[in-house]
Amino acid sequence: MDFRVLPSGAYVLRNLTTPACLLGQPGDLIPLTLVVEGGRIAQPRAGLAEVDMQGAMVFPAFTDMHTHLDKGHIWPRSPNPDGTFMGALTTVGADRAAHWSAEDLRARMDFALRSAFAHGTRAIRTHLDSLPPQDAISFPVFREMRDEWCGRIDLQASCLVGVDGVSGDGAYVQTADIVAESGGVLGCVTYPVPDLRARLLAFFRLAAKRGLHADFHVDETGDASVATLKLIAELVLETGFDAPVTVGHCCSLAVQPEDEALATLDLVAKAGLNVVSLPMCNMYLQDRSPQGAPPRTPRWRGVTLVHEMKARGINVSFASDNTRDPFYAYGDLDMIEVMREATRIAHLDHSRADWVQAFLTNPAKACGFAAPSLSPGAPADLVITRARGWTELFSRPQSDRIVLRGGHQIDRTLPDYAELDHLMRPA
Repeated sequence: MDFRVLPSGAYVLRNLTTPACLLGQPGDLIPLTLVVEGGRIAQPRAGLAEVDMQGAMVFPAFTDMHTHLDKGHIWPRSPNPDGTFMGALTTVGADRAAHWSAEDLRARMDFALRSAFAHGTRAIRTHLDSLPPQDAISFPVFREMRDEWCGRIDLQASCLVGVDGVSGDGAYVQTADIVAESGGVLGCVTYPVPDLRARLLAFFRLAAKRGLHADFHVDETGDASVATLKLIAELVLETGFDAPVTVGHCCSLAVQPEDEALATLDLVAKAGLNVVSLPMCNMYLQDRSPQGAPPRTPRWRGVTLVHEMKARGINVSFASDNTRDPFYAYGDLDMIEVMREATRIAHLDHSRADWVQAFLTNPAKACGFAAPSLSPGAPADLVITRARGWTELFSRPQSDRIVLRGGHQIDRTLPDYAELDHLMRPA
């Protein structure tokens, strides 16, 4: 039987392969048999149809904890002029002002979600640009999309505002109220400003009063002097803020003096922060020559110190980040692609055997999504590849993978980019 077409009803998948850590066992890859019945992983019983999976690797469906669904797929109308961070920032700002109506957002977000679903993602946290009046446009669209996608992809939203727009008595208070009403996450981008400490204290007061989790874009730069991560960790400890805190990017750690960077990580561990690394986007943006400068080969990968974080017990995850927008020209919200590229960029191979948790259990824990599982009783939300081991998995895109949701094999047809052509008028 061609295992790419699975039986309907209840069935047994024999001769699968999975990372041992996903079953709480030591070692690398181990054989596995799964019984699927009633939409869940079940206990074995006689009389079920059986399929020999020929060693195929299986994973629970993925969690993508750092995305930008509101920016996605605007590249055709608003490409980054030089590939730099500032080029991305200014280009997105112009596109947002010109185009980000509810209709435009809804079409691009739905396109992105259909792609993620086809690739095998079951939970997503998205950041939403939230400078007024955009917050009052984007969050209602997000709530509609969350309702429409309920049962297929669990969705969370975090507001995104520069830290110089954060205060306890300005427009950000209204944004925080919108976030709370939407069941969202309070977020901002941190960078050096003279009153950073006061603004972060205001941020934590707003989050604590509303019972909100926190999610920061932090130190997304190759400037070693930028070290706002340290202050975030210090203030979490000082204030006793006890809701989950996520920090993303943390790129400057990799270019700081070793003693300074590791001392900051000790604070991050003590404060219990969750870290999400975005290796594809950061390799695209960081250490790039600005437009007009002589071409220059990048000297570093842009990735943060994930191995040093893991050694300290910090909850480390990886995620997609931007998709076909000025911050990252590529990508498709495919977590197998993220896992493949993170492994290459951050040298996760020849390392610990449980890095796969950084694409599954760790992000679910950081965001409060349901924990992925291959144990009996768990939903049969599975991603099955033809690959039988890591080198096969990472050598090809696994475009022939099987995705099961509730035990049913889904149609993995990806949306056609031409669907968005009517939106792609240049800004």
